[in-house]
Amino acid sequence: MQGEFQIEPPFSARRIVVAMSGGVDSSVVAALAVQTGAETIGVTLQLYDHGAATGRTGSCCAGQDIRDARAVADRLGIAHYVFDHESRFRDTVINDFADEYMAGRTPIPCVKCNMGVKFTDLFALARDLGADCLATGHYVRRVLGPQGAELHRAADPARDQSYFLFATTQAQLDYLRFPLGGLPKPQVREIAASLGLSVALKPDSQDICFVPDGDYAAIVRKVRPDADDGGDIVHVDGRVMGRHKGLIHYTVGQRKGLEIGGQAEPLYVVRLDGAARQVIVGPKRALAVRAAVIEDANWLTDDLSGPVLAKVRSMAKPVPARLDGGRLLFDSPEYGVAPGQAAVLYDGDRVLGGGWIAQTEAAELEPA
Repeated sequence: MQGEFQIEPPFSARRIVVAMSGGVDSSVVAALAVQTGAETIGVTLQLYDHGAATGRTGSCCAGQDIRDARAVADRLGIAHYVFDHESRFRDTVINDFADEYMAGRTPIPCVKCNMGVKFTDLFALARDLGADCLATGHYVRRVLGPQGAELHRAADPARDQSYFLFATTQAQLDYLRFPLGGLPKPQVREIAASLGLSVALKPDSQDICFVPDGDYAAIVRKVRPDADDGGDIVHVDGRVMGRHKGLIHYTVGQRKGLEIGGQAEPLYVVRLDGAARQVIVGPKRALAVRAAVIEDANWLTDDLSGPVLAKVRSMAKPVPARLDGGRLLFDSPEYGVAPGQAAVLYDGDRVLGGGWIAQTEAAELEPA
């Protein structure tokens, strides 16, 4: 396990910077880094209002979690620094989150955070501190392949976070270390308990750290006061079916909450039109997608000519597909593909990279 922290021979890590969020995962990574004998430095980024998050556990990078990270660092006898990146987080993650919803897309703020403040900014901080590598508590594996470092899924499928790290660049991957990628979560907690870390039984952080109680609509309204402006609910055949209460309350594939009765078959949200403020609905077959246009892609391989497995939602199973230029073609119609989400491509367990879904192409299935 200690070898996870070693730079490839003939070098060894003399100084390791650990990204410490205050949770059990990054705390165990810091402890493992100390065990290698390298000088270990813990770094925490304060990403949003410390006062609003005070006392709320699972907020990640604010409030009580910063204090927990500091307590673990004290327990391990390592230096710990907190850097205020609140304004950058607000501009690049929270405002983007609101803008995406207002445009009728479904955002993934965790990816944007990893792309920006977490990996890009922490990468620069670790370099400035003279570290040989930056270690994090993400559940992914870094595997040395014939052409260098590769990104692979975690050994524990239930904990795998590779979908959220598709935008990791090759330069970042060369410098990063993910020592928990081969471990199940219960073992990580056992390690924390054996080392006497106070966070051993701490609950995991919630999916979107800056959204208290899961009320993301309240966050969007705070940033964009017109988020609750309504509009028409329109059937795919052009009929106006009713009124909606704001695009932020709807996602592609949603069935409940449309408040449209008396239909011969159930209706689902097929797409959202941000410009027209319309919620487009239709029968389930209208959700079928044959292809998706991908933009702002990040690839960790030069060979994307063959068949791949594509994951288009964080909880979805990867499905067979192939890439044709900027279009991702599904072998079979795929459902619930939403602009704003990521399409991440795999070859077995290896992450080939991915991009953002800009638009989709309907499969045009015949009625059942």
